[in-house]
Amino acid sequence: MSSAEVVGVYPDRIKIAVSDIKELSEGEPLNVGSYLRVFDSADCSIIAIIENFSIELKPISSGGGSGPSEYQRVYILEALPLGFLDADGNFERGGGSIAIPPKSVEVATRNEVQRVYDTVPDDKKFLFAQLAHERHVDVPVDGDKFFNRHLAIVGSTGSGKSHAMARIIQTATGIRDSRHGEYRLNNTHIVIFDIHCEYQTAFPDANFLNVDQLTLPYWLLNSDELQDLLIESREEQSHNQVAVLKRAVTDSRRAHFDGDEKMRERIHYDSPTYFDIEDVLTATRNKNEEMIDGSSRPKQGPLHGKLDNFITRLENRCHDRRLDFLMGERAKETTLEETLRQFTGYANDSKSNVTVIDLSGVPFEVLSITVSLISRLLFDYAYYYKKTHPEMRTDTPLLVVYEEAHKYVPKAAAAKYNAARTAIERIAKEGRKYGITAAIVSQRPSEISETIFSQCSNFLAMRLTNPEDQNYVKRLIPDSLGPLTQSLPMLSSGEALLIGDAAVMPSLVRLEEALPVPSSSDVRYLQEWVRPWHDVLFQPIVADWEH
Repeated sequence: MSSAEVVGVYPDRIKIAVSDIKELSEGEPLNVGSYLRVFDSADCSIIAIIENFSIELKPISSGGGSGPSEYQRVYILEALPLGFLDADGNFERGGGSIAIPPKSVEVATRNEVQRVYDTVPDDKKFLFAQLAHERHVDVPVDGDKFFNRHLAIVGSTGSGKSHAMARIIQTATGIRDSRHGEYRLNNTHIVIFDIHCEYQTAFPDANFLNVDQLTLPYWLLNSDELQDLLIESREEQSHNQVAVLKRAVTDSRRAHFDGDEKMRERIHYDSPTYFDIEDVLTATRNKNEEMIDGSSRPKQGPLHGKLDNFITRLENRCHDRRLDFLMGERAKETTLEETLRQFTGYANDSKSNVTVIDLSGVPFEVLSITVSLISRLLFDYAYYYKKTHPEMRTDTPLLVVYEEAHKYVPKAAAAKYNAARTAIERIAKEGRKYGITAAIVSQRPSEISETIFSQCSNFLAMRLTNPEDQNYVKRLIPDSLGPLTQSLPMLSSGEALLIGDAAVMPSLVRLEEALPVPSSSDVRYLQEWVRPWHDVLFQPIVADWEH
């Protein structure tokens, strides 16, 4: 027989026997993931990817003895059919069936494999990766579908998630490295929630906001966010605290409103207008000390002495220097427009395609509230932009990247995550209509709100070692492609399983390196520990900590 022949054709795979593997591969390595071309008798060929292989030993008769004296090694390849190449070399995924009997099997050439992925229209091609086992083959995606239908990047620590996200954003913004000349502004608009301060090095020209530059006015918090910040829901008097807070905030908003009387009367608890937190503190103290007229002498009001804990919490929030970005003077003095410009890259003094919000300095107890408020402001900005430009398409689409998303939108139903979960789920469910898309980056996909992940149509699954996370990814792809996920725990850094509406087909890819790279490298313990003793200056550390 020839070196390779088809010995079985099934609906979801082709079985091939190979007697001389070197002749088939022409001396080049042949791996699981390599591509084959199977010819039939109708001048048509099928492109298939090797899924697995085994070796069989077939006896060779000696001619004179009672049994075989030698054995021949035969390779049995099982390949997954991807689609057909017609006589003109055009690729069509699925459809039709291969004629019986198939004529021959060859290793697919580079150009033949590239045709599989060149079915993406040229004006929509977005390229950031190549095939993992065929690195000369580009794997473009449909850029509109990739960014318009929500994206998730999942992988264990060290798998390369931050590098992958940085490479994708750099490609979208046109950033490469210094050899490509100076950075030029285009119409890309990307906001990154950076929880570990990794992205500043990857985007040196970005609008960078840490707790010292960030201004996030508390008076833009809605009712849920205010209550998460100021109310302890498990306290006995929490319902009374909510009532006092609602009345005090509404009264203060109305008192500071400088518009006409009719507009003032329409202001409510959730209106995005200024209120003074000191007004709320004063009103709460008055309620806590209230005396009312009795039949013979004044008596204590119904909440007299019952708001002590609430007052203490309000005072602590107001005086906590770590919350200056939220509760300090600059938060009181800013405007809604200035706040929106800050996050959308339209700052008055500079413009930028990328805004990096460094959350590493945000106290954990307000992390979820911070993400919630910014997400809600970005959604409302996109909504009102489209509402005020009904004659135009959405011409400033926005991508919001949620790094380590499991930390502020977990599946767990804890009340402190309600506001962030609601804000991000709203973007996931409705954002496409208004040109705002979410990119979810997480090392624990099984722990993130299912509502958010169910709205993601494109996935990059990098190395995953947790069985629950692996099973989550397996549920995303068809059963026939299930074996692809078996490689998830063994992927090297930078490799990923590309799945989704934007991809021609699920593919194992290697992402191009980010240039410049994010600062997400592991601490070099051994190299640091073998150095001579290093003295630490504690004074600046303590001074920064205390103030």
